Amino acid sequence: MHPINSRVILRPRDPRRSTEFYRDTLGLAIAREFPGGTVFFLGQGYLEVSGHGGEGGGGGFALWLQVRDLAATHRELAGRGVEITREPKCEPWGLHEMWISDPDGVRIVLVEVPEEHPIRKDTRPPAE
Repeated sequence: MHPINSRVILRPRDPRRSTEFYRDTLGLAIAREFPGGTVFFLGQGYLEVSGHGGEGGGGGFALWLQVRDLAATHRELAGRGVEITREPKCEPWGLHEMWISDPDGVRIVLVEVPEEHPIRKDTRPPAE
């Protein structure tokens, strides 16, 4: 299998409210709109908000979004009235993380990867 593209599909309880949250509150750019849904650019992937979900919250599902500057992102989102469910901090694994939630309770982990972190290093063997 060789995927050439991917997206996360979210089925919110209130599609209009969730679309407004991702578009207006988080400021994600729209990749495309179609009857009943919106697809947002999400770094190197996509987030599709479409259809209707059940009454349950986000459960074990979470979005992991890497940002360039977590402190600036914290100030920006707090200024927009976003509830910060976990303040920014450096985790034992070396990533700087902050948590927020969307209107359905889906946890969104905002991450800054420090320059020296192993994620930034290419661990593949050299090409021959």
